[in-house]
Amino acid sequence: MRSIGIVTTSRADYAAYRPLLKALQADSNISVELYVSGMHLSPEFGLTVRSIEGDAFQITERIQMLLSSDTPEAIVKSMGLGLIGFGQAFSRHRPDILVVLGDRFEMLASALAALPFKIPLAHICGGGELTQGAIDDSLRHSITKLSHLHFTSTEEYARRVIQLGENPDRVFVSGEPALDNILTAPPLTSQELNRRFGIDVDSPFLLVTFHPVTLEYEQAEQQVDELLAALDQFRGRVIFTMPNADTAGRIIAAKMRQWVREHPELGVMVDNFGAEAYHSVLRRAVAVVGNSSSGLIEAPSFRVPTVNIGNRQDGRVRAANVIDVGCLRNDILSAIAKAASSGFRESLHSLVNPYASKTGSAVSTITNVLKRIDLGDSLVQKKFHNLRAP
Repeated sequence: MRSIGIVTTSRADYAAYRPLLKALQADSNISVELYVSGMHLSPEFGLTVRSIEGDAFQITERIQMLLSSDTPEAIVKSMGLGLIGFGQAFSRHRPDILVVLGDRFEMLASALAALPFKIPLAHICGGGELTQGAIDDSLRHSITKLSHLHFTSTEEYARRVIQLGENPDRVFVSGEPALDNILTAPPLTSQELNRRFGIDVDSPFLLVTFHPVTLEYEQAEQQVDELLAALDQFRGRVIFTMPNADTAGRIIAAKMRQWVREHPELGVMVDNFGAEAYHSVLRRAVAVVGNSSSGLIEAPSFRVPTVNIGNRQDGRVRAANVIDVGCLRNDILSAIAKAASSGFRESLHSLVNPYASKTGSAVSTITNVLKRIDLGDSLVQKKFHNLRAP
């Protein structure tokens, strides 16, 4: 039996993992080891480990690492705690392959901890993607160089991974796994969403997620103030989701909560939807507003407009649903008005999501490789792949 380890640290990566976990769990020849850490274990960020428990996935290890602070020093200390915690976990459980996803600092800690144990790393939605406004860009490409198998969401991203010196035979264009089920899974009813979260999704609303731009964290307060000022002028209903546990994230969360208190007739903030409920809300939104990757990766599948603020997502592939805008209130307000217009929404009628699997299932591509790849020293011995001179 082959053991596959999965590292999950946030609600975002768990949404992508969920269909993969179901597929691996259903295979009698695979033993799944689930390592849960980061924001999942923090009450401040909604204690999202409960979503994992609710899905009946068995948790192998819980690695506590987040300090209750979001200063640069606290982030570094959290990374150090994560490195120690994952090292202790891997000394007790050594999976045949460890799957990591994306670009979080918590994920980098797990990848570094796996290195001395010679655990092969499979990186999903990693190197090749760009987010030039965030330290995530550096984290993502660091994880790529630590990894031995690469599953990218687009052909362009695959070419960039090879450009980084990775063996083309170990780079697979899978598509985005989070998209596998969202169009086929029945959405939760508006009554169920209201019962669980106290939200009204039958009337028009904006879905707002704004994370710290970690290379501009000193400007976080000013940037969120501009966003909230634009929402003041828009005067429409808003559903906020929590920002990530990044530098200055707590400033953003506090500002959003204050706005909700001052506008109880317009705003509500939800700490954690879970993947199923989030997609049920997303598909009903007038527009996604903020700087979350979900506006670029998931919203196109529902043909929902996205107002992408600032440069946190600079470098990512975009579909026609995305309206890029700066951080000034008047620009944001104009972009929201454009996104909410019937003409713009009608222009997305035949939109194709560039992150969707070309084979119809990202999960099938990933699981087939994880099940069949030869294990052993040859997998962890990496050679730099040189591109031919032009």
